[in-house]
Amino acid sequence: MSQGLPSEPRFYELGGLLAAYASADFMFQDTADIAGPSLASYLRIAARDPARAVTAVRQIDELLSFGLFSEEIADDVENIPHIVPPMGTSVEDCLRIARDHLNRFLEDPSRVPQMNPQNTWEWIERFPELSQLLGAYFHRDFSYIYDSRDEALDEYVSQSKPEERAQAAQEITEILTMVPSDEELDTATTALGLDLLPPKGMSLRQWLELIRQRIRPRTRK
Repeated sequence: MSQGLPSEPRFYELGGLLAAYASADFMFQDTADIAGPSLASYLRIAARDPARAVTAVRQIDELLSFGLFSEEIADDVENIPHIVPPMGTSVEDCLRIARDHLNRFLEDPSRVPQMNPQNTWEWIERFPELSQLLGAYFHRDFSYIYDSRDEALDEYVSQSKPEERAQAAQEITEILTMVPSDEELDTATTALGLDLLPPKGMSLRQWLELIRQRIRPRTRK
């Protein structure tokens, strides 16, 4: 008998929301009136797909209905990031505050001010396929695996699907457009997993443009 595919974790979207707090050492910084930097990052991502916020609210409600220390969901809770509540408050209090912000967001997602990502989590969420390309093929152990940048890129092209390459190419176009300065581009690509200098005599921007040309799926005539 063949085994089915593994199911998603019970609180997968809540886990993604709480992972946004990693850049702040998982400290909960939100108040009832103001979303802190971590939750603001999540809301900017959710503005591109509000269904994620709907799922997060549902999963917060489910967790609270059981209770954070319920044995029935103990394994599921153990597998999500653990935030640090301010003194005098509980994790449940924090989740209720976050839920209220999510519900207000869902009333009008367009109210979320858009800006460039502000932390590693948000960069990766915003550019997932580019993160896969840079983080998996141009990481700090690059020289132990590949003889050249071209070899690494050839392997990415051979191992990825056309739709993944198309998405990565589109994400390169978007990041080059939204990040005008070379300094911020370096910060962004480092957050996405790049740990390699561009080829000699080429700027990072030029190298990304070259990568985009190389990976873009060719249309058949």
